[in-house]
Parts: sequence; structure tokens; C-alpha cells
Amino acid sequence: METTATESGPACEITSLPEDLLSVSIARTTPRDACRAAAVSPAFRAAADSDAVWSCFVPRDLPPLADGQLSPAPPSKKALFVRLSDSPVLLADGLTSMWLDRETGAKCYMLSARALCIIWGDTPQYWRWIPITDSSFSEAAQLELVWWLEIRGNIDSKMLSKNSAYAAYIVFKVVDHGAYGLGSPFPETCVSLGGSKSTRQVCLHDKGCDESLWGLGQTTGRGPIEIPPNVLLPRERADGWFELEMGEFQNDEGEDGEVSIRLMETSATVKSGLIVQGIEIRPKKQDRC
Repeated sequence: METTATESGPACEITSLPEDLLSVSIARTTPRDACRAAAVSPAFRAAADSDAVWSCFVPRDLPPLADGQLSPAPPSKKALFVRLSDSPVLLADGLTSMWLDRETGAKCYMLSARALCIIWGDTPQYWRWIPITDSSFSEAAQLELVWWLEIRGNIDSKMLSKNSAYAAYIVFKVVDHGAYGLGSPFPETCVSLGGSKSTRQVCLHDKGCDESLWGLGQTTGRGPIEIPPNVLLPRERADGWFELEMGEFQNDEGEDGEVSIRLMETSATVKSGLIVQGIEIRPKKQDRC
């Protein structure tokens, strides 16, 4: 019994600390740690759920949102964080959405297809705009036929969270029938900020690659195409779209200007069937389900 009392003593002392001191300590952790702290005891829960803690996790420089995006208004700072990390909200321009990373509180963005520079994007014989319902945005760009495939986007580094490692991802689908030219030659992507540049080679084609849709190779009229190990393959998302990492960058103090993002394939190969929702910019992680 003495051992049990001794071992439990420090825990009892911690929980007896004033709530404001507990809040200060928890606010120095992460949103994930705060949620874990709330499960320790009623005293920890009161501190961990307080506005004093969650005010530190909700960025003070949130961009202007479109009307009605936070209606009704969340009743607490924690509720605001949960709302912003549950699903994207539209910004005032209607062309960009943002949300908070649930683990770190870092700001994440998606640039809609309309916010991107798509070469020939306003020429109906090359690209057309189609309605979509499984997105924050109302439309996507569908590739009809081009030889020159080039998609560019940019975002001011000041809009991002400081001292954070980010990656950019193109979010897309491929039509069920009639897609071609999206496998090989492999498009090149580039993400640059300041003097740093990150490049990738990617495969966009979604037919004939086993291991679900992507895998060992794809079948075209010219026969199987081998996918080199350095070429990135898409990953299916929970929302039914696919994504490819285009590159990564480190945002230090947000003073390096614009983040430039590009996908390009300009060979004589005819390309068709790509549906672009947009480009996401979110914290770089080792694995993402």
C-alpha cells in the first residue's frame, strides 16, 4: 500500500496544480497532446479544453473566409479548431479552400482548378469545365486533347504556417473510358520557394496498372510500359480522388515570397482524359492514409 501511495503521489500533485498553470503547460504541446491530456483526469480535461489552450492552436492570421463558412459560430476555441480541421472551408475568393492539420494545427490549402494556370485551359477544344459534387469546389477541369500539358499554381508563403515542412499534391481523376497519353512519357513536377527547388517524375495513368489501379505497369496500344522506381504513382484518397506528390519545401519565416508549383509534359504524345480538381499544399508527413 505504501508503494502505491508513493507512486500515485506525483500524479496527484500534478492534478492539484491551478488550472491556469496546467493550461500554460498544455498550450506548449500540440493539439494531439492536448486531446490526450484531456483524458487524464477531470482537472486536466478542464485545462486541456480551455480557450487559453486552443487559442494557441488556432492561427491568429486566418485568411478571410467566404460568407457562411463558419455558421453557426463555434461556441469555443476548441470547437473552432475541430471545425477547421474536420473539413475545408472556402476562402473569400471562392477559388481556394483551407483547413488545419489536426495533429499540428498547421494551415493547409487547396488551389482549385480555376485558381491554377492551365495552358489552353480556356479553349474548349482542349479543356472543358465540368460540374463536380464531391469537392468544396463546384467544377473541375477535364482534359479533352493536348500535346502540351502544363499546369501551374502558386501561393504566398506568408499564408502558410511558419517553421513547417510542406508538400504539394495534385488532386485528380482519370475518365473511365477514352484516357490516353497520361502514362509515358512521364510528366515532371517542380515545387520551388526562394532558392530551393524540389522535382519529381510522376505517372498519371489509372488503367492497367495492377496493385489495385497502380503498380507494375500499364497497358497501351504499344504494349506494357515499365514504371521506373523513381517515378511516383498516385494514391487513392478517402474522398475518391487520387493524388500525386509534386514536391516539398520548408517554410521558415514565410518571408521567401511565392511558392511556385508546376506539372509539365510537352512531348508530341497526345494526352486526354485527365480531370483536375486542384493542388493541395499541406504539411509533409512520412505516411498518410
